[in-house]
Amino acid sequence: MTSFLTPARPWHRPLVVCAFLMLSLVPAAGVGLVVDDRTLLDESVWVKPLKFGFAFALYAATLAWLLTKLSRGRRLGWWVGTVFALASIIEVAAITVQAARGTISHFNANQNDPVTLALVPILTYGVMIILIAQLIIAIVVLIQRTGGPALNRAIRAGLGLATFGMLVPIYWMVAEIHPRTVTDANGEPVQMYQGHGIGDPDGHGMPLTGWSVTGGDFRVPHFFALHGIQVLLVLTAALAVLAGRHAWLRDEKVRARLVGTAALGYSGLVAIVTWQAGRGQSLIHPDMATLTAAGAVLLVTATATTWVIVTAKRAITAPIPAGQPAVP
Repeated sequence: MTSFLTPARPWHRPLVVCAFLMLSLVPAAGVGLVVDDRTLLDESVWVKPLKFGFAFALYAATLAWLLTKLSRGRRLGWWVGTVFALASIIEVAAITVQAARGTISHFNANQNDPVTLALVPILTYGVMIILIAQLIIAIVVLIQRTGGPALNRAIRAGLGLATFGMLVPIYWMVAEIHPRTVTDANGEPVQMYQGHGIGDPDGHGMPLTGWSVTGGDFRVPHFFALHGIQVLLVLTAALAVLAGRHAWLRDEKVRARLVGTAALGYSGLVAIVTWQAGRGQSLIHPDMATLTAAGAVLLVTATATTWVIVTAKRAITAPIPAGQPAVP
C-alpha cells in the first residue's frame, strides 16, 4: 500500500486545480438539472456539463497522482500534464457555456451564431490536444517502472485503455457523418454534422448517461475504456489490503497476475461494447453474438483468475524443503 500513499503536496498542481474545478462543476450542474427545465436532444441542458465535470475530475486527479511516480522525464511529464489540465478546463468551459446558452456544443455546424463559431474550433482542437498530451504521458510512463509489479501492470494497462478510450471519439467523428437539423433548447434550428449514435444518430437515451437505447453509441466504449485505469488501481489497492489477511496474496507476483487477468477481462469488455456500438446495437439490447462473446470473455477471465488463485494457494501449502525459511 505504501506505493499508493504519496503525500498530496507533490501531486501535479495544475491537474489538481483542474480536478477541483471539474468537481465543483458537478453540484453546480446538478442544481441546474433541478431548477432549469430546458432540454436539448431530449435531456436536460445540464446533463453534459455534469458528466464531463465528473469524468474529467476523476481522470485529472488520477494523472495528478500518477505523475508523482515518474523517475525519468519528470519535467516533460509536468509540462504535458499542465497542457492536459489547461486544455481540459477550456474544453469543459466551452461545453458549459453552450449548455447555459441552451445550444449544441460538439458537432454544431451553425454559421450564423458568432459564439458557436468561436467555440467550435476550441471544442474540436481541444480534443486533439488532450489526446496528444495523453499519448505523451502514456509513453513517458511506459518507458519506466512506476511501482511494484502489480501497480506497474495496473498503470500500464489502464493507460492503454484510457488512450484507446480517447481515440474512440476521433474515430466516430470521421467514420460516421450524419448531417441533419435539430432544435435547440431555445427553439432555434441547429445544423449538426455528426451524432453519438450509430444507426440512430440522436438516439433515445438512458437516464443520466444519455446512451442510446435504439442504436449503437460510441460513448459506451469511450466511458468504459477511459475509466479502466481507476478500476484497475482500485483493484490493486484492494489486493494489497487483502494481502495482510491472506498469505497467498503476499507475493507481489501473484497480485500482479490477478491484476493482469482483470485487465484482460476488462479489455475484452471494452472490445465487446466497441464492436456492439459499431454494429448499431444498444448496450441494453445485446444479440446472441454479443452475449456469446461476453460469455467467452467471462469464461477466459474466470479460468485465468482461478488458475492464479489455486496455484498461489498450493505454493503456500506445499512442503518447505529443508534449509529454506518458511513464508511468514
